[in-house]
Amino acid sequence: MSRPTNPSFDIAHLAHVEMLTDRFDESLDFFTRVYGLKLSGQDETSAYLRAWDDYEYCTLKLTRADRTGVGHIAYRASSPEALERRAEIIEASDFKIHGWNDGDQSHGRAFRFEDPFGHVFEIYWETNWYAPQDMAEQAALKNTASAFTGAAPRRLDHLNLLSSDVREFRRFMETCLGARVTELIQLDNGRIGGCWFTINNKTYDLACTEEHGGGVGRLHHVTYATDQREDILRAADIFLQNGVHIETGPHKHAIQGTFFLYVWEPAGNRVELANSGARLILAPDWQPVVWTEAERKKGQAWGLKTIESFHTHGTPPVKKEH
Repeated sequence: MSRPTNPSFDIAHLAHVEMLTDRFDESLDFFTRVYGLKLSGQDETSAYLRAWDDYEYCTLKLTRADRTGVGHIAYRASSPEALERRAEIIEASDFKIHGWNDGDQSHGRAFRFEDPFGHVFEIYWETNWYAPQDMAEQAALKNTASAFTGAAPRRLDHLNLLSSDVREFRRFMETCLGARVTELIQLDNGRIGGCWFTINNKTYDLACTEEHGGGVGRLHHVTYATDQREDILRAADIFLQNGVHIETGPHKHAIQGTFFLYVWEPAGNRVELANSGARLILAPDWQPVVWTEAERKKGQAWGLKTIESFHTHGTPPVKKEH
């Protein structure tokens, strides 16, 4: 008889990702004018962005830096008590602890910690709900958060991190966040090529795939969700019109079944638009779907081979020795 595999539900959802850019003005123009996120506010170092149906003040924190990649990944706890529980569990683990901080414009007190590969995470409870800043942002329908422009994704969906040991990253996610695996790639050499994690009933909110570029603590991509596939087809035309590098897609992933489009924002960080349809993980005793190496080598859902840069490009880029 199977046992429940559902997580503790101490964590409500993926809240925001801090993306680093060494071309801040160009990146901000891309995310607002072309990609279609809304600017909630700015401080000396960061812009706080959100999609038109994200309820929080910020789902993408775009930060000036001397490199690209991810600054930190944030999850919102399901209650103040859940935040304290998670902090105690993480402190009792063998993972690196950064401790408490006061938060920023978008949220209150947060607890930070780190995976074995250099990615910094935080969990918080107190958050700032978004409110339209002027009438131009006021949605025509009162049950919609704000007006939209550009490619106009609906909400933050997931991100993909790179690590040299996906099995160890899985232990980190299960221990620290109470996450469960919905799908994974089992390689012939015994290693795990990738894991897709969820902390609620979404199919996944974070993926970790094996690092093939020789980097440490790198970002593969950040993804926002669209309502339908046609939104992604329209976005491809918008990206083409604006000279954005379209890396691959529109197409359909075999794993998780998402319809996708990948582009590089001006600093080189990979960004995805995805539509997962109505797929949810409702079974409390869900067992991971396991993909073999041979199955993955067949390519994406309709047989298109994955291009080489998708396996090697991450941010920050790896400096090659001459």
